[in-house]
Amino acid sequence: MRQLSELDASFLYLESVTAPMHIGGVYLFDARDRDEPLAFSTFVAYLQSRLHVIPLFRQTLREIPLRLGLPYWVDDTEFNLDRHLAYVSLGGQGEQDTLRGLAARILEEPLKRDRPLWHITFVDGFRYDPDDPASTGFALIIKLHHAAIDAFSGEEIIGKLLEYSPDPSPISPPQPWEPGPAPSEERVYLQTGVNLVRKPFQIANLAINAAEATARGLIQKHLHKLPLPFPLFSAPHSPFNRQITANRKIISTTVSLARLKAIKASLGDVTLNDVVLGLCAETLRRYMENCNADVTRSLVAMTPISVRSKSLRRSTGNQMSAMLLNLATDEADPAKRIKKIHWNAVASEPYQEAIAADRLTELLPTNLLALSARLYSELQIAQRYQPVFNVPITNVPGPQVPLYLQGAKLKSQYNTAPLFDSMGLVIVAVSYQGSLTVNFTLCPDVVPGGESLGPLLQESLTSIESAAAELPSDRQITETHNEPQPTLTEDALTLIEGILKKTVQRFRG
Repeated sequence: MRQLSELDASFLYLESVTAPMHIGGVYLFDARDRDEPLAFSTFVAYLQSRLHVIPLFRQTLREIPLRLGLPYWVDDTEFNLDRHLAYVSLGGQGEQDTLRGLAARILEEPLKRDRPLWHITFVDGFRYDPDDPASTGFALIIKLHHAAIDAFSGEEIIGKLLEYSPDPSPISPPQPWEPGPAPSEERVYLQTGVNLVRKPFQIANLAINAAEATARGLIQKHLHKLPLPFPLFSAPHSPFNRQITANRKIISTTVSLARLKAIKASLGDVTLNDVVLGLCAETLRRYMENCNADVTRSLVAMTPISVRSKSLRRSTGNQMSAMLLNLATDEADPAKRIKKIHWNAVASEPYQEAIAADRLTELLPTNLLALSARLYSELQIAQRYQPVFNVPITNVPGPQVPLYLQGAKLKSQYNTAPLFDSMGLVIVAVSYQGSLTVNFTLCPDVVPGGESLGPLLQESLTSIESAAAELPSDRQITETHNEPQPTLTEDALTLIEGILKKTVQRFRG
């Protein structure tokens, strides 16, 4: 038994018919170097031989009665690989637009909870290059639930499934596997009781960490004149923050990493991640201008940051910290904007390191965590108040060497992330073999004309290159910050802080 964290479980509680909480991937393979096309039966045999390297593929959820505790991952005693695979043939004529449309329809469907939370669709007869009849290959459409992985561990799993050699390795027989015995009812109730006893100590521990983070932030503010973090619900309303439907669309476009690195070198003291965020910000600003939306207030992004290297508590699950980042979309110059994004990221660093995202959910009992997640959606809280942030943007570094599956080369990949109420657009950027693919997962009922995002991103890159060439690399971006005014949120947080301090003192006493 391996228990989910509060953060992992929150993705289960947020899931609904219109908001499936799985991460998706579309992987395009060119099989021209194979002697014959890769048969679906060969892929099934290959996958069977690799199941032992990914234990979560044979683990299912075990819920706690009355949600008095978080669910557990347990071995699926009735695991059947056929329940996780599907076959689709495009007849050798399928192209990338057709594939993306098929993937969008598949990714709209939630994963079934009565089995391990993953699914792979093998798409046969796909042609990577429509002008080259010899480029016929196949594609994989993969769904992995966000309760089991984050975007960073998802890339690790794909790396374990694929090969680094163009020469097909012999497919070995599957390794013997015996599922662990299902936990007894007595064990489940016993563990639930232990968790309930442990909860007050978790609350006290979180309060101590929060107090330490607050103190450290105040010291940093006075020593380095850094601004306080964004108050909650201060992000502006935008065209992306409306109630979503079940419809999905995937828009992807690829740029050269060399061009992004050249911009980084031209601007000086910025990171490659700053350039990627600046590219996304310029694209969003152009889209908003085309929609006649207000661009005088800057969009706020939520950028997940992997803490896997800092916290190796488990091999999968969500091991992230999150940072709210001002994208400076109110700045017209795209090169200056990247400088400001870098400054904003540096200013926010002490706060994003203070408490990881999975600790922010530990304060609520499990049943209240589930209830609050459900009420957030059903009561349309995001429609009634300003959003905490406008768009999530994840930049995942991928392998820079080619990957293969039985001699078929992985040419490119599209990655998607789940949408939820008030978040009609999510951006995931993944690098592979010298290129960066920027993927827009969107709800077309919320983001109309989303197909323009691809061309807008290419235009944005050219515009940034021109602006960066004209901007001196040593130019410093200075910021002025008005004294923050008290808000209802700050008053509420002050009240909670007082309650937490009293709780800590009581436990220490």
